[in-house]
Amino acid sequence: MAPVPHTGLERNPGMELDLDWVRAVQANTSAIERRAATLPGRRSVKKEWQAAWLLKAITLIDLTTLSGDDTPGRVRRLCAKARQPVRADILDALGVSGITTGAVCVYHEMVPTAVEALRGSGIPVAAVSTGFPAGLSPFRLRLAEIEESVKAGADEIDIVISRRHVLTGDWQALYDEMRAFRDACGEAHVKAILATGELGTLRNVARASLVCMMAGADFIKTSTGKESVNATLPVSLTMVRAIRAYEERTGIKVGYKPAGGISKAKDALLYLALMKDELGDRWLQPDLFRFGASSLLGDIERQLEHFVTGRYSASYRHPLA
Repeated sequence: MAPVPHTGLERNPGMELDLDWVRAVQANTSAIERRAATLPGRRSVKKEWQAAWLLKAITLIDLTTLSGDDTPGRVRRLCAKARQPVRADILDALGVSGITTGAVCVYHEMVPTAVEALRGSGIPVAAVSTGFPAGLSPFRLRLAEIEESVKAGADEIDIVISRRHVLTGDWQALYDEMRAFRDACGEAHVKAILATGELGTLRNVARASLVCMMAGADFIKTSTGKESVNATLPVSLTMVRAIRAYEERTGIKVGYKPAGGISKAKDALLYLALMKDELGDRWLQPDLFRFGASSLLGDIERQLEHFVTGRYSASYRHPLA
């Protein structure tokens, strides 16, 4: 099994589908919501500690553009921002250098452009696939899309599951689909997008998380960013506790990626606190945690400039903000 990029972490090989385990999974929605609601008041960092946490958050961002009007020029600018995510004068004032984002995420058509723009940087290219965002194209075409993105040089593939399998409780079908996607990825790492805003209940979210991990997902991810409800703290708490349960049972660490709606630095701090509380410091590294975001980086850079200068700047001072 190939290691996760940049580390020697063992990939998730998956396991046989354990329907008894899946069906036994429950989610106490009111308790989960209460726990999530306490997080903003229980975890707060200020001053230089906040600046350090925000720098950490930058290294965990999958810098993303998934628009119908994407062009090669826009993708090259995004890749330049991934290489130099914070203005040099701010980094100099902080005494930091060599910081990059965790990855760049694009549609398949833009993979070759991103690969070329990031050559030599060590920053992986992620491609959304399998009929993103709805996942309703013919199955053979979804597999072919994965294979073409891998062939084009994508290091990571963000796939979307068929929501109907979750909504109808057809866990075998979800497992078989995810397993086929995992096999099609080969050595490229696979992130399973659950589209949690369309799964109905937190119990469905917990069960779908577990099934995807059983089928070999390297990461589980909340959303495509195209649903009406994307990443939330209750959903994240549900998913990271599924990750914890899977590690306790198998000894395998699986990554987590909240995506959609995370646009403010203060939100990033909440998610980092959640990961530290629930899974520990090991999950604060890019091989086990990513933010799927496009505008988050601009707000983080703005907050860092405020820390350095004591003044808030206009967003246009930060490229791609």
